[in-house]
Amino acid sequence: MAASRKSRRTDTGASLFEGAVDHARPLAARMRPTTIAEFAGQKHLVSPGRPLRESIESGNLGSVIFWGPPGTGKTTLAHLIAHSTDRAFVPFSAVTEGVPRLREIIADARERLAASGRRTVLFVDELHRLAANQQDALLPAVEEGLVTMIGATTENPSFAVNNALLSRSRVFVLESLSPDDVLEVLQRAVTEPERGLGELKLQVDDDALRLIAEQADGDARRALTALEAAADHVGREGHLTITAARDALQLRFTHHDRSGESHFNILSAFHKSLRGSDPQAALYWMARLIEGGEDPLVIFRRAIAMAAEDIGLADPEALKLAVAARDAYQMLGPPEGYLPLAEMVIYLATAPKSNSAYRALQAAREAARNSPAAPVPLHIRNAPTKLMKELGYHEGYRYAHDSPEGYVAQEYLPEQLRDSVFYEPGPMGFEKRIAERLEWWRSLKEKAEE
Repeated sequence: MAASRKSRRTDTGASLFEGAVDHARPLAARMRPTTIAEFAGQKHLVSPGRPLRESIESGNLGSVIFWGPPGTGKTTLAHLIAHSTDRAFVPFSAVTEGVPRLREIIADARERLAASGRRTVLFVDELHRLAANQQDALLPAVEEGLVTMIGATTENPSFAVNNALLSRSRVFVLESLSPDDVLEVLQRAVTEPERGLGELKLQVDDDALRLIAEQADGDARRALTALEAAADHVGREGHLTITAARDALQLRFTHHDRSGESHFNILSAFHKSLRGSDPQAALYWMARLIEGGEDPLVIFRRAIAMAAEDIGLADPEALKLAVAARDAYQMLGPPEGYLPLAEMVIYLATAPKSNSAYRALQAAREAARNSPAAPVPLHIRNAPTKLMKELGYHEGYRYAHDSPEGYVAQEYLPEQLRDSVFYEPGPMGFEKRIAERLEWWRSLKEKAEE
């Protein structure tokens, strides 16, 4: 049995970081970062001083779950963690492998630890598809610390992972890469001579790379695949113009999409049709995605994001309906589940539009970055101890419900941000009522200050 396990052992912890580059591998695989410094995006996780970065650098990392959209670096981070902590990297697919393979990996990990003292990173791809019996088989090894589990999922782990396994793992949320993040990846791939396309000596127009970056939908892997198709299209020492990029994008989809069409172009058209209040176009692009074999949950994810970004408080029911439609699809499955999908698309396309919540979020985050240490005003601080009360904590606070209007004029922002306005309601839908309410409160405050 031991010999059998050894013959099947998978330890790829060093494969991304050592040896000659295999140029037969796709560009997206070759350009996978080998250091944290090369890692694009996710600054909230990997910037110096952030908990994940500190855990990686100290080598003191327990089991973690990376939750985020495709192409945002979940697999790459797992490889980097294994490499930087000198642990064996062993992948496991929740879809294609079962409990016997898990038991084999755990036995190998135990043997490896006893023989060399080297620990094991067990990378579980598509963690949300891990069956209950697989989770039960994995849990003891995680509890014992025999393996460091790193799970990658595009779905909310609180719905897919049992409480026992979830409670023993830290969850880190990865965000879609910004176009600038993707552009950084593409620029490195164009110039990198060993792993990238540098040896092709391409002449690449900035607007061509920007087009690919913007249409990648936050997915670096998609962007690199499109860039590789573009490089093949123009050839060695070729000129990659924006026209060549568009042509190459179409070629790329012929090879990779079931429908032979542009996956992220169509997804972008779907989003923009919703934003542009065109239910006919939104339904068409939705249907194109379904007929092309797209996972409907990808469509729901884009629509839910759109409901928050482009409709927002103009119609607060839009976000609720989008989430409910997704849940209905998961309950019904296809083809009946396509009905709530279509209902959602029609509702979102015909809803009043506002991006005021998006703009308010950006403005508030900018203020928080510019004033990270602004003190909380004394009157709205908590005062659970005598000393705090003596220091003036909570003194002068007025309880809003003591007023017949349910509102009292007092300052809640730090002094340096006094009178700042982050949220300004738009003129459509429910926000008209919000605007009226804010104006009423403003008049009450002005009267109180007279």
